[in-house]
Amino acid sequence: MLKFSKLLYQHGLDKDTFENHIRPDAGQAATLRASIKKIREHVRICVAAATVSKLGMERAVEPRFRTQGSWSYDTCVTPSQTPPQEIDWDYGIYLPVTVWEENGPPHKMAKAYFDLVEEILGDLCQKERWSLISGKDTCIRIQISKTAHIDLPLYAAPEDEFKKIVEAVDVLKANVLDSVRTESVDFAEGELSLQQWEQLNCIVMATRKGEWRKSDPQKVSNWFKDRVEEHGLQLRRTCRYMKAWRDHQWTEGGPTSVAIMIATAQAFEVHAERDDLAVEHAARRLSVAFRSAITENGIDNGEEDFNRLSETDRVVVSQRFAQLADVLRSAREAGAYEKEVVINYLRLQFGSRVPNDINRVETEGSADAIRNTPPVRVVAPVVPSTKAG
Repeated sequence: MLKFSKLLYQHGLDKDTFENHIRPDAGQAATLRASIKKIREHVRICVAAATVSKLGMERAVEPRFRTQGSWSYDTCVTPSQTPPQEIDWDYGIYLPVTVWEENGPPHKMAKAYFDLVEEILGDLCQKERWSLISGKDTCIRIQISKTAHIDLPLYAAPEDEFKKIVEAVDVLKANVLDSVRTESVDFAEGELSLQQWEQLNCIVMATRKGEWRKSDPQKVSNWFKDRVEEHGLQLRRTCRYMKAWRDHQWTEGGPTSVAIMIATAQAFEVHAERDDLAVEHAARRLSVAFRSAITENGIDNGEEDFNRLSETDRVVVSQRFAQLADVLRSAREAGAYEKEVVINYLRLQFGSRVPNDINRVETEGSADAIRNTPPVRVVAPVVPSTKAG
């Protein structure tokens, strides 16, 4: 049996691995962060100036902001096929609302809020030579380059809850720790920290059609964070591998990133120092999971089906995951003289970002066999009673 975990990941300073090749580089991240900073400052000032005149609020309020999605889960990957695939950043805009009715803000405010932010962002796009992409119902999209965009979903929460956060930050300012000072500065600039976000109990999302929908993306983030703490960083890497595989297999469409992440985490098996085995098991698990609904009680009591594929596409995706698992199994069962074949197998599935280095394909030793043999529960032996003396 062969093992090829070092093609996928190698602990330390080794950069020539699939895991390193699919992660966004420092330049891509810096470009996105610089764009987000411009968006945040422009929206914060302009929305605050219009909350009374355009949104009918009792007083001017400033929105708050939060990175969410794959950049908050740390499962973001660079696209395999550009164009049409693009790297994206989800950046939520949170508006403190002074009037909160039984089911959220006043109904008419949703459309006014969406239109206001879109108009404000349109002005910024003209200045920065970006493109405003209209038409998405649940967010506003800004194309910042040919290969990257930023999605901005719009949320609202009661102003009273934001006041509690402000009071908590004021208390923290008295602490001399650098981490506390940093958190205070972030809040002053409009960024919500994880701890602050968790204090928001009532969150709704505005849609282009003028509706308020109950939505709290932090629930997914919290659930996944707990799974990573339970299983370790191998889970996060495996989610990246699967997303990169999806991008190589489908130019457009395919299973969504959040569905892949949730289904992978639900039945994850840790394989110490063997990402190849972790991926194989995950692929087999996903081939079953994508046949039907993907729900999670720990996120929303199982209310949402994260598998948004049609019945026909579910069959196709399930078969493709099963094929991936079979290929990975065949690669492990190849002979010691077939290391080049192993690399070809992986490149067909994951693309050319898999290193072309046969030295990273190794023969399993006895320790590997023991380490990766699942434990078997045995019946405890019957110990007869004895009498000393």
